[in-house]
Amino acid sequence: MGRIVALPARGEVVADVRGGGRALRVSWHHDDGVAVLSLWHDHVCTGTARVAAEDVPALVAALTGGLARGYVSGAVEAEPTG
Repeated sequence: MGRIVALPARGEVVADVRGGGRALRVSWHHDDGVAVLSLWHDHVCTGTARVAAEDVPALVAALTGGLARGYVSGAVEAEPTG
């Protein structure tokens, strides 16, 4: 069985635009050198990605770069979903 770890007091929760109790939680686990991105449906974690601290700047750059490109024409451009 896996190790049980309490959700850190510091982190963020971002609601999914589809609603229905879906959310993304971001939490830092400094002792492990990772940020954990977890997908939630109501109070159930449905998946996680552990991102190494040194990879977080690239993730942030991808998010901000994509956001900036969407506003170049003055309107948000829809990205293909997969």
